[in-house]
Amino acid sequence: MKPCIYEIYTSLLKAYGPQGWWPFINQSPSYHPSDYSFPRNTLEVFEVCLGSILTQNTTFTSVVKSLHNLNKVNALSPLAIKDLALDTLKICIKPSGYQNQKAKYILEFISFFEDLKGNIPSREALLKVLGIGEETADSILLFAYNRPEFKIDAYTKRILFDLGLINEKAKYKEMKELMQDALKGSYENEEEQVILYQEYHALLVCHAKEFYTKKPYGEGSFLRNI
Repeated sequence: MKPCIYEIYTSLLKAYGPQGWWPFINQSPSYHPSDYSFPRNTLEVFEVCLGSILTQNTTFTSVVKSLHNLNKVNALSPLAIKDLALDTLKICIKPSGYQNQKAKYILEFISFFEDLKGNIPSREALLKVLGIGEETADSILLFAYNRPEFKIDAYTKRILFDLGLINEKAKYKEMKELMQDALKGSYENEEEQVILYQEYHALLVCHAKEFYTKKPYGEGSFLRNI
């Protein structure tokens, strides 16, 4: 029997508790469980966007190293990054990998971000920015702008496949629609919807780090017993 998607969420929440995503490197502690007031200003919005780009094809641990490197040279704002020498930017973000590509993506995004003038971008507009794909766009919208766009990543796909909820060739759109459709009725308003999506994604990552990083994926996962 396939588990209910909302039941997966409640099981994860019971096991791990609120996760406090998105973490901010200049806040102590960086995570903020049960505090959904973030991001609180433009610089924090930008930090989430920056982290969302850097996390492409790497772990968030590597992203944190890159962000700390940028912080050491006082370059966590759009203007400060633009003022960096390109080689310095690449060195700072090297822990995240693909530094040549990602440096270009970051600079392209900064132009887009500045043109927004504080407004919330549409998903369609984000997807037109160099280097911004569906996962990155949804990460930016969900965690930087508190918009109800469920983020799908490799961990999510592994878990859903392991539980028999998708096939191995499932596309991003299919998985996102599966999650969002299944969660309808589990919230009363958009604010609750955003919190649910944020926590669910963070909990899937937390669980995947325990049971889905090495093959065979899912060995010992309590989600198999739901």
